[in-house]
Amino acid sequence: MSGATPGREIERVWVLRGQPAIPADVPVEVWRIEQGYLAPARGSEAELAAAGFPEGRLRRIVEPSGAERFVHTVKSGSGVVRTETEREITRAEFERSWARTEGRRIEKTRRRARVGGLVWEIDAFDGLPLVMVEVELADEHEAFAMPEWIAALVAKEVSHDARYRNAALAMYGMPGREG
Repeated sequence: MSGATPGREIERVWVLRGQPAIPADVPVEVWRIEQGYLAPARGSEAELAAAGFPEGRLRRIVEPSGAERFVHTVKSGSGVVRTETEREITRAEFERSWARTEGRRIEKTRRRARVGGLVWEIDAFDGLPLVMVEVELADEHEAFAMPEWIAALVAKEVSHDARYRNAALAMYGMPGREG
């Protein structure tokens, strides 16, 4: 198991009206992601928490090659800039703790498109009528140009709307129409 990698995540997020057609000349990778959010540890779960999984998200990523990766992530803060600690874990560690995410899971297909030095991650969520795009930036004030084939489908920015965080979607489902 590799060590944790602490850092800052600077991310902007938008809801799209549909899945964009990625131009043929844009490099793209398609990942399948299954992720669950850990419940507070109680009883025998406290032993697992003591073993290094007290909170956060467990994620299984299936890459285009078919290779699987397993990751434990803890995020804190709100808005565009948050703290993130992430570490690779083994399949056995993932499977031992996965049951603690019951009722707090999502699955999605992520298309990662590289444009202009940035990676635009387009997520289509299984079981939810929702497509979102996010981009990670080096600085919260970094200027960037959203590709037109994405911009044409933007319904709204949700970078500051916690209801659209993956954890909230996993626990509460799709936000109401009031936002």
